[in-house]
Amino acid sequence: MTDTKTETINFIQKIIDGDNATGKWEKRVHTRFPPEPNGYLHIGHAKSICLNFGLADKYGGKCNLRFDDTNPVKEEEEYVESIIKDMKWLGFDWEDRLYFASDYFQQLFDYAIQLVESGKAYVCELTPDEIRETRGTLNNPGKESPYRNRTAEENLDLFSQMKAGEFGNGSKTLRAKIDMSHPNLNMRDPVIYRILHESHHRTGDEWCIYPMYDWAHGLEDSIEGITHSVCTLEFEDHRPLYDWYLDQLDVLHPQQIEFARLNLSFTIMSKRKLKQLVDENHMDGWDDPRMPTISGLRRRGYTPEAIRNFAEDVGATKRDSMIDVIRLENALREDLNKRAPRVLGVLDPLKVVITNYPEGESEMLDAINNPENPDSGKREIPFSREIYVEKSDFMEDPPKKFFRLGPGREVRLRYAYFITCNEVIKNDDGNVVELHCTYDPETKGGSAPDGRKVRGTLHWVSADHAVHAEIRLYDRLFMEENPDKGGDFMDKLNPDSLQILPNAKLEPSMVEPQESVTYQFERNGYFVKDDGRSSDDKLVFNRAVTLRDTWAKILNQQTKSANRK
Repeated sequence: MTDTKTETINFIQKIIDGDNATGKWEKRVHTRFPPEPNGYLHIGHAKSICLNFGLADKYGGKCNLRFDDTNPVKEEEEYVESIIKDMKWLGFDWEDRLYFASDYFQQLFDYAIQLVESGKAYVCELTPDEIRETRGTLNNPGKESPYRNRTAEENLDLFSQMKAGEFGNGSKTLRAKIDMSHPNLNMRDPVIYRILHESHHRTGDEWCIYPMYDWAHGLEDSIEGITHSVCTLEFEDHRPLYDWYLDQLDVLHPQQIEFARLNLSFTIMSKRKLKQLVDENHMDGWDDPRMPTISGLRRRGYTPEAIRNFAEDVGATKRDSMIDVIRLENALREDLNKRAPRVLGVLDPLKVVITNYPEGESEMLDAINNPENPDSGKREIPFSREIYVEKSDFMEDPPKKFFRLGPGREVRLRYAYFITCNEVIKNDDGNVVELHCTYDPETKGGSAPDGRKVRGTLHWVSADHAVHAEIRLYDRLFMEENPDKGGDFMDKLNPDSLQILPNAKLEPSMVEPQESVTYQFERNGYFVKDDGRSSDDKLVFNRAVTLRDTWAKILNQQTKSANRK
C-alpha cells in the first residue's frame, strides 16, 4: 500500500531551503539541542529534540547535544545523566558531538576580554537590585551606571581580579556597554559575567565567575559551527542581543530562529514548578508516571515512537497555542494498537463459579496476541471452574442497555464459552461477593451452533491460574486545562490523579512480563510493568492510557446533560 501522506513543510524548513538556494552556509545545516542540566527533560523538550535532530537528518546535516551548564547553583550531574539517558531512549544519536558550555569557559572569558579592550564592556559595582532599578521600563529609558565610563585598563584590571576570586558574590558584574535607552530592555547594558563562589559539577572550583546564558549561547553556537540556532519564542526578544554580541567579535555568526514552545493542556511545562512538585513530595520523583517528563512517560508505558510521532504531528509554528493532551494520548493509542500484545487482566475481581464445569479440571484455549498484527500469533490461556470477572461487569438490577452480566442473563467469555448467571452470593453486609453461573459446552470459542447471539463479551481470568498484581491508574495531574492561568498552580492539583487497585488478577502469561513492553489488557487499556515498584513477591503495573478518550466521553455527557436542561 502506498503512503499518501503529504509532508508538511514548516517555516524553518522554508528558511533553510532559502539559505540553500542562495548558497548560504555552503548548503550546510548544523543544529544543536542545548538543555540546561537543572532538571529532567519533559515532553516540551522532546518537541525541540525531534525538531533539531529532524532538521539535521532531513538535510543531511549534524546536530549537537550541548549542555548549557553556566549556573552551578542549580545544575547537577544527575540531570546530565538523565538527559543523556532520555535522549538515547528517544532514539537520537549525536555521535561524538557531546559538548558542555563549561568546555568553553576559557574561550568565553577571552572573548569577554576582547569586548573590554574594545570599550564595549565594563565592570559595574551596582547590586543586582540597583541594576534592576536603573534598567528603566518599556516607556522610560534606563539610567547609566556610574561605573560605565571606566577606562579599558581599569575594567581589565577589575575583571582579572573578579576571575581571581578577590571579590564577593554579587559585588561586581561585567556588563556590555550598549544603550540604556534602547527600546528592547535586553539591550540595556546586560550583565555578561557574575561572581558565584560555587563549585561547578564539571570544573570544580576552577572558576568563581560564570557567564550569563545570553553571552554564552551565541558564542557556543559560533564555536561549534552551528548554522541554524533553533530555540523557542521566549528568546525572540533576546535575538538582537545574540546578534550584537557576535557582531562585536570576529567569529562565525549563526542564525537564530524561534518557534513556539509546546503548551499542553492539563500540564505544567516549567522545570522550576516540576521540581517544586518533586521537592514538596507531591510526586515520588521526576519519573513519577503523572509527570510530563520523558522518564515519567517512559515509566507510564509510553513508547519513543509515540512521542516522536506526536512531536511530528504538532510541528513547528511561530504562534503560541494550547495543544490538547488528547493528541499525545492518541499518538500512544495509535502506536500501541499496532504493537501491544493482548492479555486478559481483571482489575477489580469478582469470583464466578461455573457450577456445571467439572471440579478439579481445566483446559487450554487459544487467544489472539494482537488482531492488528497478523504475524503476532496466538497463545494458550487456561479455563477452569472458578474464574474472575470485573465487578463492574455485573449488576443485580441492570438497566436496559447494560449488556453484561445480571441474574438470568447470558454473556460470552472472551475466547471461551457462553455463561448464564443463576445465583448471586452476598456477604453479611449485603455486598455481592460471588456469582454462580452455568456454561454451555457447545459454545467453545465464543459462538453458538444454534446461531443464538449475545450482546456482551467479558474478559476473565482463571482463578486457579491467576497472577496477582497491583494496578495503578493515572489520571491528569491537574484539574484545570491551563494550570498556569491565575492563582497558585498547586491549588489545581487533581487529588484523584492516582488510584491503586491492589487485588488485580492477570492471566498466567504475565507471571514474567517482557521488559519495557506495554501490554493491552483487553477492555481496560494499556499497561506496563513498573520495575521500580515490582518485586519477586508483587507485580505492579501502571496504566499508560485507556483504550479510548474517556475524558472526551465525560465532557460529551456533560454537554448533553446541560443541553437537556
